[in-house]
Amino acid sequence: MKILILRFSSFGDVTQCLSVASALALRFPEAEIHWVVRQDLSSLLQNHPHIHRVWPFQRKSGFPGLWRLMQELRREGFDRVYDAHNNLRSRILCAGLFPPVLLRRSIKRWRRLLLFRFRINLFEQPFAGQRDLLEPLQKWGIPKFPPPPAPQLFLSENDLVKARSLLNSWADQPFVTLAASAAHLLKRWPIPHWQELIKSLPNQKFVLLGGPEDEFFKELVSASPSQVLNLAGKSDLSTSAAVVKLSRALVTNDTGLLHVAEQQKIPAIALMGPAPFGFPCRETTKILEIKLSCRPCSKHGQGPCVNEKYQRCLVDIPPAEVRAELLKILERGS
Repeated sequence: MKILILRFSSFGDVTQCLSVASALALRFPEAEIHWVVRQDLSSLLQNHPHIHRVWPFQRKSGFPGLWRLMQELRREGFDRVYDAHNNLRSRILCAGLFPPVLLRRSIKRWRRLLLFRFRINLFEQPFAGQRDLLEPLQKWGIPKFPPPPAPQLFLSENDLVKARSLLNSWADQPFVTLAASAAHLLKRWPIPHWQELIKSLPNQKFVLLGGPEDEFFKELVSASPSQVLNLAGKSDLSTSAAVVKLSRALVTNDTGLLHVAEQQKIPAIALMGPAPFGFPCRETTKILEIKLSCRPCSKHGQGPCVNEKYQRCLVDIPPAEVRAELLKILERGS
């Protein structure tokens, strides 16, 4: 049997979807599992023991590239296809492959409309991204929860070597990783809160992970330069994942690195704000959130904020609470 998974992006969604490959392998142990993913995310899949072949897709190649990919996939003769993305590209591929068995993840647009427009929440609670990706597979006899145990993200030794090289002398001492950025501003815990957390633990080393656009990290470093190493924009996705793996814990906004920690069984503290669909679900993650009638307010956290206190969902998570939870994790680890 050959099974094809379609999930192009994003960073966090692909990382969560890694559990799907293991769930399929448990249900169909003799199956050969393939995956179509956006090329810049393909490194996350390369070492997974249950993924036999990765098909990278270059988004810039457009429809001609998609057509060429379709022709190649046709020759594989897939028995089952799971469209875990359900967008225009994945639908075009499914239409051209004619798989004997096709399963498509529902976007649940009506539920989203009711939630964001009328504040009527018909989604299963609590929110859980991995459960939602596994839910359609119940039709193939696969349970939606719990997900297959971590680890589900498997790094190469080269990834770890690159991470240690990047950390330099910091690789030889215990540190906590901070993912202080996010795709949308409303999903970011306030800068003064991060600064207060850092200063409240004067004996703790922190490593910042983010992109080259995260210039505000300099403000976090300024809180205590000897405590903070800024790696923003200096590592690719796999190396960043390796840095998380080498750390004692991760404190993070609602971003892809949260799921990197979960899928590697690294303890994490998740600061969850305006968006609902990236919620973690493993016991290794402590979720901190403020219950508000206006939450969730948007699909990705793009806003606008409608609370009378701007960004209250994250502003009201105090640094003292994060510090206390982090100390619990560090004490358990030691």
